[in-house]
Amino acid sequence: MNRRQFLQSGITAATAIMASRFASAADAPVRKPNIVYILADDLGYGDIGPYGQTQILTPNLDRMAAEGMRFTDHYAGAPLCAPSRCVLMTGLHTGHARIRDNATDALNTLAEGDTTVAQSLKAAGYATACIGKWGLGKYGTTGDPAKKGFDHFFGFLDQDRAHFYYPTELQRDGQNVSIDANIGGKQGAYASDLFTDDALSFIGQRRSEPFFLYLAYTTPHAELLVPDDSLKQYAGKWEEKPFPKKHYGAQPQPRAARAAMITRMDRDIGRMLNKLKEMGLDQDTLVIFASDNGPAKAGGADPAFFHSSGPLRGLKFELTEGGIRVPMIARWPGKIAPKTVSDLPCAFWDVFPTLTEIAGAKPPANLDGLSFAPTLLGNPAAQASHEYLYWEHNSTQAVRFGQYKAQRRSPGKQIALYDLKADIGEATNIAAEHPELAKKAADFMSAAHKDDPNWPMTGGDGAAKD
Repeated sequence: MNRRQFLQSGITAATAIMASRFASAADAPVRKPNIVYILADDLGYGDIGPYGQTQILTPNLDRMAAEGMRFTDHYAGAPLCAPSRCVLMTGLHTGHARIRDNATDALNTLAEGDTTVAQSLKAAGYATACIGKWGLGKYGTTGDPAKKGFDHFFGFLDQDRAHFYYPTELQRDGQNVSIDANIGGKQGAYASDLFTDDALSFIGQRRSEPFFLYLAYTTPHAELLVPDDSLKQYAGKWEEKPFPKKHYGAQPQPRAARAAMITRMDRDIGRMLNKLKEMGLDQDTLVIFASDNGPAKAGGADPAFFHSSGPLRGLKFELTEGGIRVPMIARWPGKIAPKTVSDLPCAFWDVFPTLTEIAGAKPPANLDGLSFAPTLLGNPAAQASHEYLYWEHNSTQAVRFGQYKAQRRSPGKQIALYDLKADIGEATNIAAEHPELAKKAADFMSAAHKDDPNWPMTGGDGAAKD
């Protein structure tokens, strides 16, 4: 063999090796992405740094926004807990969702025929966990999380118990488990810490398989109470208002406590992001953060002091923008471009089709949602858009279409209309100047609402319990 033949044989061999490697890579199954969906409770649009908060520190959510996408026009499923979570899980808006208000246990329970996003992801090969606040059915009912697609559950099944942060008992995988009152110092075990630890444990056991983690924190809902190591960061920083009569037994510094609760949750989100990176799962994992509705006054909270609704009008229980427009941040290194902002109008019922599209799973055919995966992945030209978004609560109806938002307090009442592009605070009702748009909104409301004897449209005032 001469020199030329020798070199040629070497090139041929190298080419064969490279081709073999590429063929092996092509033949290898593509890993499905992990999905972590983090839900805060009663956190307002303006309560965190990426949405303009200056008094409460949220460095890890700031980091998520810097490394991912921040949505400016994302909406919860409802202006309060149970129906909002029902919408998130089932992909159906409150015009015909199973749960449309906070009510009795029987009415706040998903039915056998209600398919959740966890069920669709589990069918596609995902390990699934719900950690934190469930609120859609207790053990043994048709809404038991184990019957709704979750391999693992740890937290509060009951919404009322989820008002408190130092529980003596939680639920885990079909069992009631006692919480040692001595864990975590003199105040006992802090619920949010337990949820974070359990979430990190779940992630740590899932290196080799795709997983869906629904982490539903109770922060900063109701009882304003936080361990001293977090409270000291804000203690004495502001003049404090006296507690209202109903305050769930919280600390005597409600402003400092609420701020510290949010910062502690942010710290734990940072722990989770670091865990994913340590395990080499960072680029394989989509992490989404949102809130279930607008801010509340429960527990002595002072949303006006913190500008918790940001530029929006209203609070929890209301179908004003402040009651339903919520923060949403999505991070997926290598897939979602950093420092991006989207003004796509989307809502909780869009989460189901989005996650199933990303996971390669099959959603039910009857969902109200549209996947916003094209927006997440930098292909806005392929993004489908809603003709309108619809909400109802206790006889009040609201609809957003384009730049306009309409609200009707009860059947037969006049419709109020706002131009959100010019008036994000919903200060000026323009219905009289645009009767054709008010009529269009009324038609949307009529089309979206389906009568249900459990949720009659009787002309209520929008009030509801926490």
